[in-house]
Amino acid sequence: MKKYFLFLIIVLVNLPAYSLDSTDTILAQLNMALKNKERYVQLKEERILNFKKIKSDNLTKEQEYNYNKTLYTEYLKFNSDSAIQYVKKNLKLADQLQNKDLKDLANLELATLYSSSGKYRESEAILKAINKKQLSAEVLPEYYEAYREFYEHYVANSYDIKYIKQIATYRDSLLTVLNPETLKYKINVIQRNIHHKQFGIAQKKLMRLLETANQDDVQYAMIGYLLGSIYETTHQLELRKKYYALSALSDIKHAIKDNASLQELALVFYEIGDVDMAYKLTQSAIADALYCNVQFRTLQMSEVYSIINTAYLEREAKRKMQLQMYLLCISILTVFLIVAIIYVYKQMKKVSRIRGELFITSQKLAELNKDITETNSQLQERNAQLSESNHIKEEYIAHFFNLCSTYINKLENYRIILNKKAQAKQFDEIYKILKSTTLVDNELEELYKNFDIIFLNLYPTFVKDFNALLIAEEQIVLKQGELLNTELRIFALIRLGITDSVKIAAFLRYSLSTIYNYRTRARNKAAVSRNDFEEMVIKIGLITLKI
Repeated sequence: MKKYFLFLIIVLVNLPAYSLDSTDTILAQLNMALKNKERYVQLKEERILNFKKIKSDNLTKEQEYNYNKTLYTEYLKFNSDSAIQYVKKNLKLADQLQNKDLKDLANLELATLYSSSGKYRESEAILKAINKKQLSAEVLPEYYEAYREFYEHYVANSYDIKYIKQIATYRDSLLTVLNPETLKYKINVIQRNIHHKQFGIAQKKLMRLLETANQDDVQYAMIGYLLGSIYETTHQLELRKKYYALSALSDIKHAIKDNASLQELALVFYEIGDVDMAYKLTQSAIADALYCNVQFRTLQMSEVYSIINTAYLEREAKRKMQLQMYLLCISILTVFLIVAIIYVYKQMKKVSRIRGELFITSQKLAELNKDITETNSQLQERNAQLSESNHIKEEYIAHFFNLCSTYINKLENYRIILNKKAQAKQFDEIYKILKSTTLVDNELEELYKNFDIIFLNLYPTFVKDFNALLIAEEQIVLKQGELLNTELRIFALIRLGITDSVKIAAFLRYSLSTIYNYRTRARNKAAVSRNDFEEMVIKIGLITLKI
């Protein structure tokens, strides 16, 4: 309990007036917040749990509706699935109360949650089912805002200028019904200024809001984000970094998982060459999007993650190479130093026996020559093995070219069949053929089978070596006739150097989260260090390659 209150005191001390700090100060606070990120989440979860505990069994339906509304607000931008659960409860209560305003409000909240979770069709169906003319003045702003957010979420998935125009249209409609004194109204006006490229006006308004806005308001992070976007458009890198960092800091301290600032800040650090920070922020942003189940954020992050992760891996590879070179140089210098010390010491002690020393030295040189000769023989043997290995790989490349040629022939035959049926006007037959997934399923099965065969020819002990990295009770037992299963194929691709989960998911026809879960579960089952697990998988078969 004492630790809990101490942490709260630290948080409260650090909150005030960070908007006026320098960029370095804000970034230092952001790094500290990232380290304590789980603690902020824990505080929010404890606050929600404490609120749940105070629920009375004697609540009226109206009171229970308000109770669920409070929990929906807590879970909004934190955990979409939980927020949806409480909105659906309110829909049932609104039906029981026969209160149209409450039902419309709950439906609009559900539509917004669905669109952020990637359920665009469900969201659109709810919005279209609502008759705008029958909405009350209290609910109408929520209607316009739900439609605006629907198109904002949809644009992330399918960018089109007509959807951008729809966002602007619904924002303008929203402004006609909002109270001009509210922060939401002012921010929407600023967004309209930005849309019309009135950056100077928008920047002045945002700076005034930043000085007066309550830092506990959920819109506080939005103010920083909008300032960052303005400075991004006007190419002011330092200010862009400062205000994206300010927005991200606010989101983290309020446990907001549906955020964009971390992603934008990651791109800033990538542009200035700080790949470490860019990678750190990207990982945090992806974790937030997955935690909150905000699909449009995940889609936005996938391309960014691929770029930054590639740069991070390349940088790590360069560092590793440099370290190896430094270690080699230090080792060589150390050897030379030791040899020089021994040589000087012996020379000082044995000047009178220089002839004998020369004889001994000549014997050592002869032994060294013998060692060098043996080493050369070993190198020749290794070169022969490498030549043989390269020859084998060439054969497998030829096999893949042949496989591609086979697929082309199959596609040509498939085209000929469809062409004949089209000429014969057998459209029902064509529809049945096109509707059937048998061809694709068979080809995928054949592709995976060929992959398994070729991979196991290259690394015949892969399954055994992979199981050796797992604890005994979690080792994989393949079914009769099965060469590799899905989990083994994922790590087979990693062994081949394909570590990007997006590429693995595309090859195996699985979702990104499924691949992520497979990799996480495998690390959890590892008999070795979780952090070293995939690196050890990559080393399977490096020493000996048997065909």
